Amino acid sequence: MSFQPQIKRYEEYSYVLDFMPRARSKVVHNREGFIVQALGQEYLTLLELLAFNNAQFAQEERVYIGKDRRDKIISVLGKLNYDDLTQNAKNELPRVLEILVKNDEQKYVSYFNNLQPITPRLHALELIPGIGKTLTVQILDERERRPFESFADIQTRVGLKEPGKQIAKRVYEELTGQTRLNIFLRK
Repeated sequence: MSFQPQIKRYEEYSYVLDFMPRARSKVVHNREGFIVQALGQEYLTLLELLAFNNAQFAQEERVYIGKDRRDKIISVLGKLNYDDLTQNAKNELPRVLEILVKNDEQKYVSYFNNLQPITPRLHALELIPGIGKTLTVQILDERERRPFESFADIQTRVGLKEPGKQIAKRVYEELTGQTRLNIFLRK
């Protein structure tokens, strides 16, 4: 019997949702400073970051937060819930999700190629906005012929309008707690 160490999963990059030069942390008690609220790129985690005082940020900017040498971020303070976000961050979230999904298109196209049924009556594809039973059958037939290669390929072959935006909507619903089942977020 071999021992397998538990793999820690950390975000390497995140997208800036909001930044506040003088603010109190919602995660770390009595911590003040240049606080950044961000969305992790890989695991779609809402994060609170502590930045260097002289750092400059733009909303929707992609910043490095990994373990190596960071140029703008001092530390990752912790995870946030959707309700902990500022109103500005909540407003930015849908736009940032669309950018994130578009920039990582192959990852999200693979969901169309690999999602499976949840129950005998419900397929995971049906949880994506704009996809009902009829479109699910079309997607399953098309992916059996050959895997989808891009969002444009999905749109052309099955007629789903803007698949990237539909995925971004679903991720938003999962982040805000509007869903019972998650496809894209891990609990």
